[in-house]
Amino acid sequence: MRIERVDVFRVDLPYAGGSYVLSGGRTYESFDATFVRLTTDTGVEGWGESTPFGSNYVAAHPRGVRAGLEELAPHLLGIDPRGVDRVNDQMDNILMGHPGAKTAIDVACWDVFGKAVEMPVCELLGGSTGERLPVISSIHLGDPDDMRARVAEHRARGYRGHSIKVGTLDADGGPSLDAERVAASMADAQPGEYFLVDANGAMTPEHALRFLRLLPPGLDIVFEAPCATWRETASLRGQTGVPIVLDELADSSPAVIAAIADDLCDGIGLKVSKNGGLTQCRRQRDIAIAGGLTMSVQDTVGSEVSFAAVVHLGQTVPQRHLRCVLDVRAMVAARTAAIDVEIVDGGVMAPDAPGLGIDVDLDVMGEPVASWS
Repeated sequence: MRIERVDVFRVDLPYAGGSYVLSGGRTYESFDATFVRLTTDTGVEGWGESTPFGSNYVAAHPRGVRAGLEELAPHLLGIDPRGVDRVNDQMDNILMGHPGAKTAIDVACWDVFGKAVEMPVCELLGGSTGERLPVISSIHLGDPDDMRARVAEHRARGYRGHSIKVGTLDADGGPSLDAERVAASMADAQPGEYFLVDANGAMTPEHALRFLRLLPPGLDIVFEAPCATWRETASLRGQTGVPIVLDELADSSPAVIAAIADDLCDGIGLKVSKNGGLTQCRRQRDIAIAGGLTMSVQDTVGSEVSFAAVVHLGQTVPQRHLRCVLDVRAMVAARTAAIDVEIVDGGVMAPDAPGLGIDVDLDVMGEPVASWS
């Protein structure tokens, strides 16, 4: 089996809630998504997606994804997509960095691999745990009562985890307003729920300590990505007993190894496109488990294609290490594929169809913006 053709598609994914407000005044209304279709000489096709969270979240942006694919795609023709590690080696030899561009190809290779051997991707990634995966919401910044209402709305839909965004500038309310938001979001907390307070790297240690000291006592939270740098995070960790989870700083296998060696965190956010695809995330999953870290499996944002990769990876994480998976498809208004995954009894399970288990809507994809054969 060999890659015979690479097609790239571009689709706008409007945010389902109108406007998503992140720390530092960052606002998003739509996301520019890139999809890859690999076609093999046997006719088997595989799909992958990479949708950056705008251009100021991590070092990635939509046009950069497609520029990266222009560098990569011509050199992948003729390669066996089932050899996922060798495909990753080839991509690294061609282009340094750019995990977002590599993700779309890597995920498409896993989709082909699963279809070729008639197995779901989760079985190829190590095997399904057979457990339902708790789903986490993404509660963007807003009025405290509004954030409380959005948590309640997701709770009613079966979500067991909630990612509460914080990181407000002092001029806009600062730590005091953030503390009010968290207290309101957790006012109706139910037994077994998981609350992840996420600053997306927007706080200095001083800002974070002020925020933590303003929280009502007894709140059961973990603090995700409080600071933008390694040094700031280490400083904060030495001054608080609140569990810390890395996200933006845990973007590669060396970073996860270093975080364990430095005892910088208690968990990581394993985001498929930020971390370079399923092949890279599989390695980081195993390193994190060996180091005793917990993890949530997510992506920055995306549609059903991205969610399929998230849920297959999450399905392989032992229950004691997995906190939640992010249903990115609920964040956007567009629908790019059919996937048989519903929230039941507070969780989801990966589809048991071969590959990613998706049926891509070609009408939504439209014509390719680039092709190589």
